[in-house]
Amino acid sequence: MSEAKETQNNVLLSVTGLRTWFELKRWGFFRAGFVKAVDGMTFQVKLGEAVTIVGESGSGKTTLLRTILGLAQPVAGEIVFDGRKMDGHNRDDLAWLRSNVGFVQQDPYGALAPFMTVRRILSEPLIINKADESEQEQRIRGVLEEVRLIPVDDFLPKFPHMLSGGQQQRLVIARAMILRPKLIVADEPVSMLDASVRVEVLELIGRIQKTHNLSVIYITHDLSSVRYFSERVFIVYAAKMVEKTDVREVVRKPLHPYTQALLNAIPDPDPENAARFRDIPPGEPPNLITPPSGCRFHPRCPRIIKGVCDVDEPPEFEPTPGHFVECWLYK
Repeated sequence: MSEAKETQNNVLLSVTGLRTWFELKRWGFFRAGFVKAVDGMTFQVKLGEAVTIVGESGSGKTTLLRTILGLAQPVAGEIVFDGRKMDGHNRDDLAWLRSNVGFVQQDPYGALAPFMTVRRILSEPLIINKADESEQEQRIRGVLEEVRLIPVDDFLPKFPHMLSGGQQQRLVIARAMILRPKLIVADEPVSMLDASVRVEVLELIGRIQKTHNLSVIYITHDLSSVRYFSERVFIVYAAKMVEKTDVREVVRKPLHPYTQALLNAIPDPDPENAARFRDIPPGEPPNLITPPSGCRFHPRCPRIIKGVCDVDEPPEFEPTPGHFVECWLYK
């Protein structure tokens, strides 16, 4: 797809055939294979759209995010952001990309410099990107008010250890917003927070997204949290994007057996529904150094088609408009 056509179609981020492999070496010299952390993912994110990438630990979600940010180098594929092709090597392109993409990390305390005050943490990106000095104070105060760290004067001189976990994550969100980006990427931003503040942080991200018409990529292993602000869901398994659809459709009619397993794994407080957990397929995710042939979910799949699923890798099918799945059951 050409850059002009992507801009015309209101696409902010386009990822095509992305592969990020990490080379393994024996004794520091001899090649011992590759970890295929991202292996052929294709998707798009539109302007002002919130999407969620869901998958279990080790599925390649964070590596995908790091590749989009230019923190990991792909071995194949294409990333186009706002009509500009990113090759991951041009420093000017990377600087421009990172000034337009805000990053919300999983561990808020680890993401914040312990020797910096709140004011310094927020002013650092502005200084690096040569923001107008006359606007810096106004932007710092404005973003703190937006994430509800108020009264602002009370928080400006504080250090990260003086904040609660929820306040630290709000500060990370404020830092991601300080440069007024076009895209926010959030890597499991509530997984290390108390249950009582998780919904508050998710609703805060959703409110910011709507207020500024931002695009958001939210990465999580918890399929139950996507309903708070996401419009579309991408399901990832073993470095592959196996299902793509909107939020209501993935809950109403999940197609891929792995997506069905994720839904069955959601805890239900009703003890009468405890039997639902028996539907979760046994086994472990595959080794990404030597992934299985065919569909990567076939060793755990209860609906495997022998001689097909275990032999040939499924292409992407579209059983219903806008609902894409990589599964031979929908050929």
